[in-house]
Amino acid sequence: MSDNLPKYLVLSCDINHDMSAAIEAIRPDKIAVLVDENTKKYCLPHLHIATDIIIEIQSGEQNKTLDTCIKIWEKLTSAGFTRRSLLINLGGGVIGDMGGFAATTFKRGMAFIQVPTTLLSQVDASIGGKLGVDFNGLKNHLGLFQDPARVVVFTEFLETLPKRELRSGFAEIIKHALIRDRQQWDHLRNTPFERFKWDEIIPISIAIKNKVVDEDPREGGVRKILNYGHTIGHALESHFLLSDTPILHGEAVAWGMMLENAIAEKMGILSKEVSDEIKSYLEGIYDFPGDLPSFADLKRHLQQDKKNDEKGVRLSLLDNRGSCTYNVLVEEQILSDVLK
Repeated sequence: MSDNLPKYLVLSCDINHDMSAAIEAIRPDKIAVLVDENTKKYCLPHLHIATDIIIEIQSGEQNKTLDTCIKIWEKLTSAGFTRRSLLINLGGGVIGDMGGFAATTFKRGMAFIQVPTTLLSQVDASIGGKLGVDFNGLKNHLGLFQDPARVVVFTEFLETLPKRELRSGFAEIIKHALIRDRQQWDHLRNTPFERFKWDEIIPISIAIKNKVVDEDPREGGVRKILNYGHTIGHALESHFLLSDTPILHGEAVAWGMMLENAIAEKMGILSKEVSDEIKSYLEGIYDFPGDLPSFADLKRHLQQDKKNDEKGVRLSLLDNRGSCTYNVLVEEQILSDVLK
């Protein structure tokens, strides 16, 4: 399993020892730490390293925008940061995606270290080099690929999370198992959520994702299977983000997996038995909203998905436990039948 872990990954038992080693390898002229109000309160006190500035932004997907990046760039500029400086992104997926994007575009690129503090960011968002921000209500519409100098995963940070956040991150662990590792899927669905040992499950999930990324770093082919559940999931997340009842990324992905399975079943790609098995498991973990948004609203978001081409919406669909297809062109009538 360790052979499939990224070279830039550190599974840390001593956060300050490992961060000091990572910083020493970079030898930056200045150091900034990017936090939100939550990681500033609960995680930053664990980090005993010398820094020049702390940059605090507001938490939440609604703040993952160019406007927030401008604030980050302004802070770095006024503090005299250079291309030889370092940005440490201490937080979940929003902090990591946006902080990495801000660092990579600042003066055409400064080093950054990801210190993911949520389950979702530890197993997924910080791995694979995807960075970006939302734009005009569209998820990750602006972005680029760039690996961090280091990713330091410290599982003790998970103890600061509400259970809802843990369950949100767990959706990515489920996804990784379903697309590539049937044995892991069987282990997950036969183990009560409360009994999971994160320091054992996280490396397995990271290794699954990283092996796919190594096969296709720029998402020209097989890496698209990592988007299973995300095409519809992102549409759902974007819709509810603007409502009074926003849903978390992992909740949207779990819902998306269930709906994309229904599409695969309708197209004869996935058996009803497997679709029902996954549906039953997901409904036992997540409380999905009662009603879907209108098809017209979902369609608007689906049409902007990055995997599409001139022929229409393309999905990554399971064909069995531990196996996933990609680039599947789905007729609008099938989308309509399932999503209405």
